[in-house]
Amino acid sequence: MVKFDVRDLKIWFGAIEVLKGLNIQVQSNEILSIIGPSNSGKTTFLRMLNRLNELQPNFKMQGTVDMEGKDITRLDVEMVRKKVGMVFALPAPLPLSIFDNVAYGMRMHGTKNKAELAIIVEKALQEAYLWDEVKDRLAASAFKLSGGQQQRLCIARTLAVEPEVILFDEPCSGLDPISTAKVEDAMLKLKKDYTLVLVTNNVKQAARVGTRTAFFLMGDLVEIDNTDKIFTSPADKRTDEYISGKFG
Repeated sequence: MVKFDVRDLKIWFGAIEVLKGLNIQVQSNEILSIIGPSNSGKTTFLRMLNRLNELQPNFKMQGTVDMEGKDITRLDVEMVRKKVGMVFALPAPLPLSIFDNVAYGMRMHGTKNKAELAIIVEKALQEAYLWDEVKDRLAASAFKLSGGQQQRLCIARTLAVEPEVILFDEPCSGLDPISTAKVEDAMLKLKKDYTLVLVTNNVKQAARVGTRTAFFLMGDLVEIDNTDKIFTSPADKRTDEYISGKFG
């Protein structure tokens, strides 16, 4: 099933054209890895899927972005962002306890029952591969967690509001290899119940977790295919050169 259908998408910030007529689909329950050099439009595409680009005053777009057949620009923006959560490059826990960080979104949406919140928080922390590490200190400050734990806490906070899609914008860029592996393990498990889109500058990470991989270059989609094919026999020479480190 197609979760997102993006057609002829052009995006400008001021006079700069960042995406130049993008056509791409995101399938349900896949991890779509997006790779490419800096300034290729990867994050702009990601932020379009939950309408964060609109927060920029000089943003302009043409084309359509449909989510399950509905134009997301015509839907309620808060509803879109509840369905399409985002995890950023740097973890940004709230100045609250571990428990309250995860429960924050549900409380904002009106859930007040403590027993219900406890169930949601535990489930989200388990899905983010963090529960076993924090279950005995849920009242402690989130700032006492390591960087990798904070990032998984942010994933849990996103999961707690029960989105359908999770966008990851270089979520492991500041993490050590062990923390990175735990985040990747969480992604692979989450694919069963969610649709994931991962922007990463780490081509090895894209190869490890991606169901499919898309290669962006200077605002264009060069190619998209099953990850194994992209990394063993890409159709475009530029993809092969980027993956092999000849440019980027």
